[in-house]
Amino acid sequence: MIKLSHDQVAAVSHWFTAGRPGATALAEHTLVPGAGHWWADRPVDPRALAVTCADHMLLRGDPTALAPLALAPFAAHYVQAPARFLPLLAHAFDHLVPWERMGYVHRVPVPPPHTSHGVTVRRLTPEDAPTVAALGPESAWMHASWGGPAGLAASGHGWAAFKRDRVLALACTYFRGSRYEDVACLTVPEHRRQRLALACVTSLCQDIAARGHTPSWTCSRDNRPSRLLAWTAGFRLEHEYVHYRTGQPARHIAAIAA
Repeated sequence: MIKLSHDQVAAVSHWFTAGRPGATALAEHTLVPGAGHWWADRPVDPRALAVTCADHMLLRGDPTALAPLALAPFAAHYVQAPARFLPLLAHAFDHLVPWERMGYVHRVPVPPPHTSHGVTVRRLTPEDAPTVAALGPESAWMHASWGGPAGLAASGHGWAAFKRDRVLALACTYFRGSRYEDVACLTVPEHRRQRLALACVTSLCQDIAARGHTPSWTCSRDNRPSRLLAWTAGFRLEHEYVHYRTGQPARHIAAIAA
């Protein structure tokens, strides 16, 4: 597939309806410099589009416009696509794993809970980039949609619980759309069950509302702790969907690519 320029993206952005949670927020977020890319089968009047950010991918259009080899660069991605793309995806990768997902929208304002002595919950600043990076590679997914720790810290869209100069919990807008902002969070393992993630998420939700946007939340159907945190923070179920985890390029595709 061909990577589109900013001007070329502007010509096809209408493929994603503005003002919907989930996939549309991902597509709009990729307009942030360094956040993601748009791809097409051809630069003018494309028949198929792909949008990628971090390890997420959206597919739209006509799957017959793409050969399986065109999808080889998108191994190990979480793909949202209409059902008509499933035969193509199944042919392009050695396995394709469906994940049932639940999408929530923030409906009930919840005040941030009190935190323990010595813990401060505040917005990230650019100076916090090294502290965010210090969370380690297992937490890298949190800032992947902003291009790295510096991008998230400078975005103004992250809130963290600090003790001294260490991040104990972090919540951020993972995908920012024109109406909805999809929220992600984490807590370092030894500080879980202290309501620190809830404090970060509720503070972030107030911040999102102040921007005139609505927080949204997505998680796996099997992720009960995430579902419970979403409910406690005021999110309510809006829709359910399936996305697919791609494996490595199928053997016959890998051989052609080599």
